Amino acid sequence: MTAVSDPLDLLHPGIVHHIVNTLGWPGLRPLQEEAITPLVDGSDALLLAPTAGGKTEAASFPLLSRMAREGWTGTSVLYVCPLKALLNNLLPRLETYTSWLGRTAALWHGDVSHTRRKRILRERPDVLLTTPESLEAMLVSTNVDHRAFFSGLRAIVVDEVHAFAGDDRGWHLLAVLERLERVAGRSVQRVGLSATVGNPEQLLTWLRGARGESGKGNPRVIAPHLRTQASSTAQSPPQGEVQLDYVGSPANAATVIAALHRGEKRLVFCESRKQVEELGEALRAKGVTTFLSHASLSADERRRAEEAFADARDCVIVSTSTLELGIDVGDLDRVIQIDAPGTVASFLQRLGRTGRRPGSTRNCLFLALDEAGLLSAAALLLLWSRGWVEPVIAPPEPRHIVAQQVLALCLQEHRVGDRLWQDWWGGLGPFGPPAEPLVRHLVTEGYLNRDGGMMFIGPEAEQRFGYRHFMDLTAVFTAAPEFTVLSGRNEIGTTDPVLLTEKVAGPRRLLLAGRSWQVTYIDWSRRRCFVEPVDGGGKARWGGAGLSRTGSHALTRAAREVLLGETPPVAFTRRAESALGQVREKAAELVHPDASVLVRGGRDTNVRWWTWAGYKANATLAASLGTAADPLQRPTDTYVRLREDITLQEWKQAKSDAAGRLCLPSVAPRALHGLKFSAALPARLAEATLAARLADLSGAAQALREPSRFTTMSAD
Repeated sequence: MTAVSDPLDLLHPGIVHHIVNTLGWPGLRPLQEEAITPLVDGSDALLLAPTAGGKTEAASFPLLSRMAREGWTGTSVLYVCPLKALLNNLLPRLETYTSWLGRTAALWHGDVSHTRRKRILRERPDVLLTTPESLEAMLVSTNVDHRAFFSGLRAIVVDEVHAFAGDDRGWHLLAVLERLERVAGRSVQRVGLSATVGNPEQLLTWLRGARGESGKGNPRVIAPHLRTQASSTAQSPPQGEVQLDYVGSPANAATVIAALHRGEKRLVFCESRKQVEELGEALRAKGVTTFLSHASLSADERRRAEEAFADARDCVIVSTSTLELGIDVGDLDRVIQIDAPGTVASFLQRLGRTGRRPGSTRNCLFLALDEAGLLSAAALLLLWSRGWVEPVIAPPEPRHIVAQQVLALCLQEHRVGDRLWQDWWGGLGPFGPPAEPLVRHLVTEGYLNRDGGMMFIGPEAEQRFGYRHFMDLTAVFTAAPEFTVLSGRNEIGTTDPVLLTEKVAGPRRLLLAGRSWQVTYIDWSRRRCFVEPVDGGGKARWGGAGLSRTGSHALTRAAREVLLGETPPVAFTRRAESALGQVREKAAELVHPDASVLVRGGRDTNVRWWTWAGYKANATLAASLGTAADPLQRPTDTYVRLREDITLQEWKQAKSDAAGRLCLPSVAPRALHGLKFSAALPARLAEATLAARLADLSGAAQALREPSRFTTMSAD
């Protein structure tokens, strides 16, 4: 470990000069200063800080200093992000920092032109900004000599690492990083940048991949702001001006947003694309300068909106989570949240978009559209007020990603030894011995051929994934089959094909980019539809692949606490106070401080067990209770339906039996369509993968341990 009295002495003098004279900084932030020594020493590290906490500089300044001092050549640093828009936003900063040392940075993702890519291959940049999918595409491309291109690789920075780790993109990223280390022929330093998470040590272990929990290289979590929080009074609420209001409808939300905070820049977060479109249209109808951002708008449309918003003052931008991560949209005055995001971590990201100007405060106004939204917001704010943040946990049993990676490796290497393929992932969890049955299945089903001790791509893989040079194999997720919407030659975005096929009276109209459009022509074979602008009447809709967003165990338990009288220490409007009082009154018979509640009667003839355990725990309980559960079960966040004629004695026996043999939830065959590459798995393993992801064994066990009370409600 390098020992110096001042960490700044470890930075290259050129960087120190520009920090003072070009950036005009009086000094470095605590995170930036603490990161210098471990990163210069080559340690793997996780840098944690709130949004706009200077994480990019904390990683790049020490790595660029190493690059200069150790004479790194070629593309030696990869900067990986989950979003192309975030990469586009970061490029100018990294180009500036690399130029201080006579080095270069460049961008490579799906929107980068073929000409620009050829230049990058000719003149390798020192820092390459990219996505994991683009890295995979480079590894398998016949146009890229990946061994030559990545021969100088020394360090990888993974920005917004928490956004990867919680889903299958994280498994894909880890597998690609292990392959890159094998190609480079050396261990590569890994640096993760993240907002606050509930399990930073585990997240760093996850990021390290195959070297995992080994202490080799002295891995470090660097999070000075967490020490500051821990040393403050435990009962003090988190910083930020947060208010909860109950408006009762989207129309009322538009009225409130239009009336409040005039002259300010406001960022409004919604939980669906449809809601973004409808709210955007309503705000424009009220004369509010409004911009929109969501995943089904074209890249040009989003970029124009974000640039116009960054330059404007009295305006609103309405967005899904696309603007939650570190994309710069200028100096914000307000964040407004419609209902509640799905996690405390998301709320922290959104809250962190404000308060960046000296003298300003982080702030968020919640507008609840209905009672469910009000309860969700109150529950989330209760957890936030306690300083609780979700742990980031990788999805279990990623067998479909293993199948994809084995096929991609054979495409990359052309031929791989049938006993050597595991070496490429260095024993990384599911990519080691547990993958052997999957490889045997791939060979049996013709996805792979085997000859002379070597494996290579087979005819079934060619047929299923061979479209456009196996491009489909490098895309980890299945996108919904949407139609591109064009006005003349301008692409506006995409829409659900249902809107183009359902019966309508009169002209067919769409709502997209906050404006109504009349469909003039549909090109079914090329999945395109042509439109022209009209005044009003448009509809928005998008389907979703895979699982819908449902309440977690922690958030649902917090909602129970709110119903029992706990109130988060934030400002409530009179409307919110009154509405929350009504919600508590209606739910009085569904919660009890000492037990879960079984209710007979009420809205249907079944008995409902009000567990308040979250969707996954309730799905697990429904599968584990056997004949005690209603066979036509549709688990919710809050209750499980039991058989209508169940007796108290039967219930006690069913509960005891379930405690001793928890079962994974059953999986509908159609649910497998959202699991890309599930076709390359044996059916039973594909179902087992999804079942494991639907389960919450600990939450179910907790519900079974709790005492329960029977009550009967009238049918009124």
